Amino acid sequence: MILVTGGAGFIGSNLVARLTAEGRRVSVDDSLGTGDKWRNLAHHAFDELVAPNDLGDFLRRRGDEIELVYHLGAITSTTETDADLLADTNIRLSQRLWRWCARHQVPFVYASSAATYGDGTRGFQDDDSETALASLHPLNAYAWSKHAFDRWAARQNSEGRDRPPLWYGLKLFNVYGPNEYHKGDMRSVIAKAYAQISCGEPVTLFRSHNPAYSDGGQKRDFVYVDDCVDVLTWLPGNAPASGLYNVGSGRAQTWLELVDAVGASSGLTPRIEWMDVPLSLRERYQYYTQADVSKLRAAGYERPFRSLEEGVAAYVQGYLAAADPYR
Repeated sequence: MILVTGGAGFIGSNLVARLTAEGRRVSVDDSLGTGDKWRNLAHHAFDELVAPNDLGDFLRRRGDEIELVYHLGAITSTTETDADLLADTNIRLSQRLWRWCARHQVPFVYASSAATYGDGTRGFQDDDSETALASLHPLNAYAWSKHAFDRWAARQNSEGRDRPPLWYGLKLFNVYGPNEYHKGDMRSVIAKAYAQISCGEPVTLFRSHNPAYSDGGQKRDFVYVDDCVDVLTWLPGNAPASGLYNVGSGRAQTWLELVDAVGASSGLTPRIEWMDVPLSLRERYQYYTQADVSKLRAAGYERPFRSLEEGVAAYVQGYLAAADPYR
């Protein structure tokens, strides 16, 4: 059995879809809330749905059945200000699962974030040495919590402390795709832009407050969720060296290119309305991200990543414009 924490969430539910389609037995640990998050699992037959508060009991009852743990459960809001909540969910829970996997010799794959790179001045190389990790300066509490666990895991590894037989921390860049609808304002700009364009409304983008970038010229590495799932399933199956790995397309593209791709995929011409980056976010805004995927390639991963245009077309035409947008 495979355990997926956060398995009803965005990336987690796409992973559950892949694993169950392949005939794998999957148990999901997640909370569903009062909205439509349950729809992310509605098409898939899972083994057990575990409430987060019951995870410890589940591990005691059925731990001997677990062959692999995907830990995708986390607070992912970049605007979350409750640092105690972030520490408890994104650091301490991750440590507890790491230690459980170490004791039971179960491979452990977890989601980190490209937000750990901060403003990008130190580059985007997935070097998990203590020196390299210490040089990064995350810009918000969410990014700090992810970075803190990356540093802890890397230190456990380098000092030869208890650790899972295989472990992989995936530094995910700007992921988009089906089943992100429950995230509200944290949905990708693609999902928001399609909703606005299809209603004849203007797409809202942030102005640039950096003279090096024009309005809409800010760049991100946008990666389609299917490509992330490909990497998630490939790593434990092929067992390269444990460590941190970037997961992105390897190509930075502008917000204007993104909006154009959504317009082309929907057959509509988008209009853009500009707004200032809120003052509370302005000093923590990332103007450029681009994954260095050379480490992943050197590990033997050869599958191509979709271009933004290919991924947006697959998302818009296959899901956002469909009667049932859920995977």
